[in-house]
Order: sequence, then C-alpha cells, then structure tokens
Amino acid sequence: MLDGMKRNRRLVLLSGLLALAGCYMVPETGRQAFILPLVDDVAQGSAAFADLKAKGPVSTNPEYNERVQRVGKRIAQAVGGDLPGAQWEFVVFDAPKTVNAFALPGGKVGIYTGLLLLVDNDDQLAIVMGHEIGHVTARHGAQRMTEGALAALGGVVLDASTRNKSNHDMLLVGYGLVAGGSVLAFSRAHEREADYIGIRYAAKAGYDPRAAVVFWQKAADPKEGSGLAILLRTHPLTATRIADLQKWMPETLPLYEAAKQRYK
Repeated sequence: MLDGMKRNRRLVLLSGLLALAGCYMVPETGRQAFILPLVDDVAQGSAAFADLKAKGPVSTNPEYNERVQRVGKRIAQAVGGDLPGAQWEFVVFDAPKTVNAFALPGGKVGIYTGLLLLVDNDDQLAIVMGHEIGHVTARHGAQRMTEGALAALGGVVLDASTRNKSNHDMLLVGYGLVAGGSVLAFSRAHEREADYIGIRYAAKAGYDPRAAVVFWQKAADPKEGSGLAILLRTHPLTATRIADLQKWMPETLPLYEAAKQRYK
C-alpha cells in the first residue's frame, strides 16, 4: 500500500514537472529542444566554477593565461547573444597530464594546461573552446536532466502498469536497457551538435576551421574499440567526427574568411 502511494506521488510530481517544460531553440542549428524550466543553469554553473577554482590549482603561467584570455574573448564576441547575460570568465587550471577543457553555463570556461601542451596554435585552441561553449549555448546539460526525468517517468508508469504481471521484472530490465541506449544516443548527438556549433563560433571569431581536423587527428585515441565498445561510447568515433568536420568546411570557411579581416 505504502509503495503504491509513493509511486503515485512520484508519478504526479514528475508529470507536473514535465507539464511545465518548454521548447528552446538551439543557436546555430535551430533545433527545438524540450527543457524543464526549473533548471537554473547559470546559478549552478557559477557555483560549480567557484568550487573548482577554490580547489585549484589555478595556473599563474602568464603565457598560458594571456593565450586563453585572448582566444576566449574573441570566441565570446562570436557567441554574442547566443548566451544572454553571460559573465565570461576564462581560467587555466594547472594540470599538465589533463588534456581537457570545459565550459559551464553563464560563460565560465576552464582550460587544463595539458590541453595547451597539445595544441599547436590559437586556431586549434579556439576549436576546443568553441566546442565546449557550444554545449552551453545548446543547453545540453539541461536537456540531459529533462531526458532523465522523462526516463524516470516512463519507468514509474511501466512499473505501475505491469506490477501484477509475471514478466514485470523482465519488462523493467528491458526498459532500462532501452532508456540507457537512448541516453548514449543523445550524448553522441550532443557531441556532434557541439562540434558543429563550436566550429562556427571559432570561424566567426577569425580562427581557421580547418584546424579542427588537424586537432582531432592529433588527439585521436589509437585504441578506439569496435563492436560493443562503439555502441557504448558517449562520444563519436574520431573518424566520424573528422568526416563531419570536413563536411562542414564549405559553410564555415566563408565565415572565417569574412571574420579574419577584423583581426588583422
């Protein structure tokens, strides 16, 4: 009895939240995304970034910081109104073995020194920064939270509607597998969308989009798997990613040619 009441309360709560969800148009792609309005991306991003800075270590290398500030400010100009109310902040974290970067809602961008050791020039750095910022302007984090709520709602409904059936447990396991596969597919789709948005931001900031191909060739993992390993990946295979980037060159190169005149 109590279990049934708990399930009903969860169902009502999740249904109420989803009823409030609305559509968000992703910049650069025009895709309509379904997002819960209760997600305060900016507040969460600012709090998380402050915590990361406090834990550090933050790099004091003047060359690294000047470079990241220089590239970051140009990317921010290219983003423009795609991230309204952004309080841009670019921070270099001292971690030579970490080849990574990230961006959080509100215009908070972190670059690890390991990435700066890998990239050959500002063009490649701009590609990575554009990609990470693309995740933010597309609100991929909020979309994943919404997808999780939808999956949870589906699980509650299935559990309640099949409670007295002999194959109840099997149905729940099958649903879990399908839902998990959908999340992976969304993750790969989000990575591809961030690649597209990011290369456009870099080009609009006057950075050569062809650097994207060179960077991913350099960063490729020679041990990328096959079979089940591919199915479980949350990121596209590097070969697929490079093929996409090359396909987008005819539309991004003119953006670069037009923008680079402003930065001579």
